Amino acid sequence: MTTTLTPRAERFFLLTLAGIQFSHVLDFMIMMPLGPILMQFFAIDTHEFGLLVASYSFSAAVSGILAATFVDLFERKRVLLACFALFGLATLACGLAPSFATLLVARGLAGVFGGIMGALIHTMIGDAIPFSRRARASGVVSSAFSLSTIAGVPLSLWLANHLGWRAPFVLIAVLSVLFIVVGVRFLPELRHHLGDEKRAHLLSATFSVLADANHLRALLFSALIIFSGFTIIPYITVYAVNNVGIAQGDIPIVYLVGGSATFVSARLIGHWADKYGKVEVYRRVALLATLPLLAVTHAGHLPLGIWLIFSTTFFVLTSGRMIPAMAVIASAAQPKLRGTFMSLNGTMQSLAMGLATTLAGFLTGLDSSGKIVGYPLVGYVAVAANLLAIWFAGRIVMHGRTPPAAQ
Repeated sequence: MTTTLTPRAERFFLLTLAGIQFSHVLDFMIMMPLGPILMQFFAIDTHEFGLLVASYSFSAAVSGILAATFVDLFERKRVLLACFALFGLATLACGLAPSFATLLVARGLAGVFGGIMGALIHTMIGDAIPFSRRARASGVVSSAFSLSTIAGVPLSLWLANHLGWRAPFVLIAVLSVLFIVVGVRFLPELRHHLGDEKRAHLLSATFSVLADANHLRALLFSALIIFSGFTIIPYITVYAVNNVGIAQGDIPIVYLVGGSATFVSARLIGHWADKYGKVEVYRRVALLATLPLLAVTHAGHLPLGIWLIFSTTFFVLTSGRMIPAMAVIASAAQPKLRGTFMSLNGTMQSLAMGLATTLAGFLTGLDSSGKIVGYPLVGYVAVAANLLAIWFAGRIVMHGRTPPAAQ
């Protein structure tokens, strides 16, 4: 059952979710381009940097399991804004961290609340937006990724270069306060999932989700997609600087160009998915994504222009897969269990991120000249996971689809 919103209310609803997602995505993404700066500042290697990135993901995985026990017991808006406020405080703690150990702990806390937020955002889309427009709605919210790369990452890097690495985290904390105010005003209350039926125990909804084979297929599908991207993503900036020869000062250009391209492509992919079939469009985009997965992990010393082609194609296609994929995943859930399912999905995605980042950290290393070695092998692992996900997509049953539409 979905909440009926007027076109104007739906537009503000999606834009507000996109703003919240922007803060969440920027907080996670900024770690990657800050990699060379943080590795130098704290005198850490690729393994420790991988742990720093993975701490966010593993904490988000744990919080997803905990959230699955209560998220369907409460009204969505209140839970989202409460988690957002705690997320803002944890991000501020990252900016104030005096050492690598304290930054590691603060990143873990940010992951706890960020993981719940990410699951709730897609849950609310599934609750409020009809199936026929769900991929397009996911495309609007996914534009937060594009905006974070167009504006957020370059601005954060500019602040880091001029005011220190702590400045981007303070900026995100300020943005969190701003979007909480907007959320109070424009997010509708969503309580249709609340009923008179009493749970036998806290884990009853979790067990109900896990007892459904379709849910399990969707969760595995989700994990494979994330794993294929996050073997590569955390180290892409370090590789670009150390191996490809891109100047640290040119990294904002990489994100600006890539983000601008995904800002356009995200909405197009969402539109195509609703029109031509979510699974079909996912498979085509994911198959094309195989090329940049290999290109960015095998590149040698390149001029900036050629690297921009590689990196922009990577941004467009790897993020573009997620738009139809998230519509498929959210639609796989039984509506009354969607919050619990999406929390567990957040756990699976975060666990996949953490495992992918950790594995890539062990597969790579720095040679005597400071270059990353082992990155091509990481690319092969990413391609294998991507191909498995493509095969899995057609095995998922989607709820809310109106026959005879073919997805």
